Order: sequence, then structure tokens, then C-alpha cells
Amino acid sequence: MSPRALKPLEPSATPPELIRNFCIIAHIDHGKSTLADRMLQITGVVSDRDMRAQYLDRMDIERERGITIKSQAVRMPWALTDPSTGAASTYALNMIDTPGHVDFTYEVSRSLAACEGAILLVDAAQGIEAQTLANLYLALENDLQIIPVLNKIDLPAADPEKYAAELANLIGGKPEDVLRVSGKTGMGVEELLDRIVEQIPAPVGDATAPARAMIFDSVYDAYRGVVTYVRMVDGKLEPRERIQMMSTKATHDLLEIGVSSPEPVPTKGLGVGEVGYLITGVKDVRQSKVGDTITNQRKPASDALAGYTDPKPMVFSGIYPIDGSDYADLREALDKLKLSDASLQYEPETSVALGFGFRCGFLGLLHLEIITERLSREFDLDLITTAPSVTYEVTTDTGEMVTVTNPSEYPDGRVASVSEPVVKVGILLPKDYVGTVMELCQSRRGTLLGMDYLSEDRVELRYNMPLGEIVFDFFDQLKSKTQGYASLDYEPAGSQEADLVKVDILLQGEKVDAFSSIVHREKAYAYGTLMTERLRKLIPRQQFEVPIQAAIGARIIARENIRAIRKDVLAKCYGGDITRKRKLLEKQKEGKKRMKMVGRVEVPQEAFIAALSGDVEAKK
Repeated sequence: MSPRALKPLEPSATPPELIRNFCIIAHIDHGKSTLADRMLQITGVVSDRDMRAQYLDRMDIERERGITIKSQAVRMPWALTDPSTGAASTYALNMIDTPGHVDFTYEVSRSLAACEGAILLVDAAQGIEAQTLANLYLALENDLQIIPVLNKIDLPAADPEKYAAELANLIGGKPEDVLRVSGKTGMGVEELLDRIVEQIPAPVGDATAPARAMIFDSVYDAYRGVVTYVRMVDGKLEPRERIQMMSTKATHDLLEIGVSSPEPVPTKGLGVGEVGYLITGVKDVRQSKVGDTITNQRKPASDALAGYTDPKPMVFSGIYPIDGSDYADLREALDKLKLSDASLQYEPETSVALGFGFRCGFLGLLHLEIITERLSREFDLDLITTAPSVTYEVTTDTGEMVTVTNPSEYPDGRVASVSEPVVKVGILLPKDYVGTVMELCQSRRGTLLGMDYLSEDRVELRYNMPLGEIVFDFFDQLKSKTQGYASLDYEPAGSQEADLVKVDILLQGEKVDAFSSIVHREKAYAYGTLMTERLRKLIPRQQFEVPIQAAIGARIIARENIRAIRKDVLAKCYGGDITRKRKLLEKQKEGKKRMKMVGRVEVPQEAFIAALSGDVEAKK
């Protein structure tokens, strides 16, 4: 703890000029959480005894994977002496630790809207990455003050001079203005805290106006209900007053108000520019909407604050409980997760094979993986997820337009055209791997938009690519072909027409909707053969022969057979005439034929799980 980490002022008495709101933006694994840990230690809000690595990452899943999923706000005190007057002032620094993965950009955009400045953190051994660039552009759009910082300068592989020049070229300024810190050892962190106070502007707002607070996050607490995190813009909120949500007009009593430091600390109120939490005792998770404006019911504000643009799901997948009786629990679990993750979208759907479940929209594959893991860990649910798909616009011969998020919604009649979503992809990589990455992008139907050298050995490639081609295993392939050095960022870029077809999987002539997929015509045969082969190995043999077919419309493109289990009816025949044996075999044949007409193929749950989890490999 630094001697300059003084006891903070009572939040309700903190004037706006002594408040600094900032966030840390960086690529995944560039040391955001480690730097945040050092700041918490140096400012004294977490004692050395209570300190642990990744302090602000509260979920087990974040700590295991070493990634930040949820933004966390924390208030820290910091004393700085004014050189002109010689007087020391204690400032309240509100820091929001943000995620670094492309799938959680929505979390980052909400954090940026609650701040006046951002620390642009770059690994001194790796340099700037694609996601850092994307988050930097987001921060510049929000007119934030950027403080460039090189982290991990204590590493033997660090090259601070080279990457400081790269950062200076990117945002303007001189290489010597780029701060050099080590989140691990704490070197340079005090200078960074000084720079935050000096360079980031104080929040601006009208203290006498009616209260207006922007909800930038909320979580569900089993004991206290919904905990809402807000950034005060105008006026003041105090405990025990009645507040109103401006979008829903719902009113609540304010039971507790306070700041996170980093544990909740109740206060006598929140004023202009402060970041804190509110507890109203509300249990209905839908009544605290991220992006909403909170005001005082007695003296309400006339205009709501500009909220956030709703995130558009990029990837859709069906989530079904293995035990059908868990359906109500799954709905409740999704409601609670929606509160802490506003970008999750879902609606009920049914499947002939899997029963009742939900069609969920995600921002990407990691987002899908994290949500399903959280559902199984936090709510103890056993789930099946169907193969991920994207949204397609299908125009039929009659001119009707159908939006397809699930292959089972694909129209059966003649299709005039299909349009698929396209994304603009930015890939940052060392120049040695340009050829292999271009080859990978072209195999995924990518169109080169441009190529820029950021430095003598780092290249940025820009491609237009169909989203359906990158949501499955593109990221894994990119990492393996570049030995982990390439980084990826993408943003929506409209849609384009493509030659896409729906491949159905038929078991004994009946479609199994869970295995259907929409793929490009060139890849349809490969998908069909792989799925039929996989199912042949997974489905147990029946008393009769079962054909597994892959079809585009009425045309069969691949077939495998599951051979029947045969009883040896000739076992009791020893010697005797051949006609007697033939008669027994014919009788068995007739019985098999009759059984095939009335028999149903039962696909065990394990076969569904194995076939669907292997779907990613089927698409390679």
C-alpha cells in the first residue's frame, strides 16, 4: 500500500472535480486484471492479506480460463499534490475492468459510456492486437482521453522501444509519452495513477437538475435481489427515496445505495459523476434493464439519457435440457443470466428429437461456450446444445421472405435466393504467416479488402467473409496456422447472396431436425458423408436394417447402412434338405420386412450429444 493511498472522502461529499472515471481496454491476456490487482493493492482498498490474483474476476470460470467475462467497477482513493499550490487532494478513481475478447465487445461499449478516459494497455512483448485496435476505435468514438501504456516490461522478451513507437504512430504523440509499467511487480503503477488524475477530465453534470443515472450493469443476488450498477450524470440519489425507471415507468424504494470498493460500501448517496450501486429489493430480473435511465419519482427528469444500441446476436444455437422436467428451471436460469449479460437473447422452441428448449442468440462461439458452462455450473443443469448457425434471409419463388435462424425453419418449396450475413474481418499477424492466412481466408470464401504494414514485421489483413464460415472453427484454425501469433476482430458488414442449401439427415426416410444444417453447395457432400458416417457409428443396431441418408431436398447425396442384428435361425438345423433352411431364412426375411414397416429408430441421447458436439469437426 502506498502512503498516498489515503482514506477516501465520503462519496456523497465528493465534488465532481475530485472524481476520475476510467476503464482499461486491452486484448485478451495482455495483463488488464493483473494491473487492476496492483492498483487495488497500491491504493489500499484491498489489504495484502485479502489479496488474490485476478481479484475482480469473481466467477470460477474467469479464474480458470484467465479471461475477464464481466466488467467490474471499483472505487479507489489516490492523493496528489497540486504543484502550483502545494496542497494535497484525495481523488476518487472509479475504474471499470473490461473484458478483452471479441465476443464481449458489448460489455466494453457499456463501460466506455460510463467513463471519461481509457487506459490503452499493450503487452510490451507482443505489441498491439486486433481487439485492442477495435476497442481503441470504440473509445475514440466516445471522445475518451486515451492514456497509452506498455505492460509486462519486466519480461525478457519485452521490446518497449519498438512497441512504444508503434503506439505513438497509432494514436499520435511521442514514443516517450507512452508509460511503461509492470502489473506483476508494480513498477510504474504509481506514475500511471498520477497520469490518470492529471490527464483524464473530471465528469461534467448539473448537480441542481433532477436526478439522472445510467444503468450500465446489473447482477442478481439470491439474498438481496437485483443489484443495479449506475453512473450518475445529473442531480443526486439518496437512500430511502422513491426512484423511477424511465423506460418502463416502474417505481421502487431505494433500500441501499453505495460504492464498490471493491466490496459493497453503503453511503449516504451518489452525486454527479459518481459510479455506484443501487438495491431496491426487486426480484423480477426484467425490471432492471441495462441502458435505462433512473430518476427521482417526486421530481423526475424530462429526458432520458441516450442508452446503448442493442447488441445483435451473431450466432444462434438451441439449448435443451436433457431431462424434460428441467425446462422451467432452464427458463429461470436464462432470466437470471440475462440480467448479468444483457447481450444474451432467447425464445422458446421445440424439436421433435429433443423436446422443449430455447433458441438462443450469442455474440460469438466463446459467448455460447461460456453461457452453457455457466448454466451447467451455476444452475446445475444438464444440457444439449445444437450446432451453431447464423441468420439467413431466404426468398421463395412466390416472393415471400423468410428469416431462418434454425435449419428447421428453412422453407420446403423452391428457393429463389438465399442471403447470408457478412462480416468485416481484421487480422493482425507477423509477416511470415501472411501466405498461410490468406490461403485459409480464401478457403472460407473470403474477399481481400486490403493489407497494411503497421510496422516492418506486423501486418493487418482486412477481409469480407461470410459469418457462417468463421463461427465454427476459423479462430482455432487461424491460431494453429500462425502458432498463436495472429489475432482476430470482426464487425457486421451487411449481407450477400450465396449458393446455400439445406442438408437434411434422414433415418429410415424420416428427417431428424436436430441434425439438419445450412451449408454452401460446394461443402454439402462433405458434410453429408461425415454426418452419415458418424451416425452409423453412434446409433445402436436394430432388429432391422436402417439406412442413414443425407439429402438436399429430394436428392440423396450420401448414404450409410446400419446392419440388422441377426438371429441365427439355422442353428437348430443339422443335416437335412436345403429347402428347409431356405424356408426358415425366407420366414426371417418376411419378419424383418414387417418389422421395418412398423419399427421406429430410437436415437439414444448419448448419440445426439456425441453427433452434435462433433459437428464442428464435421464442418472442417
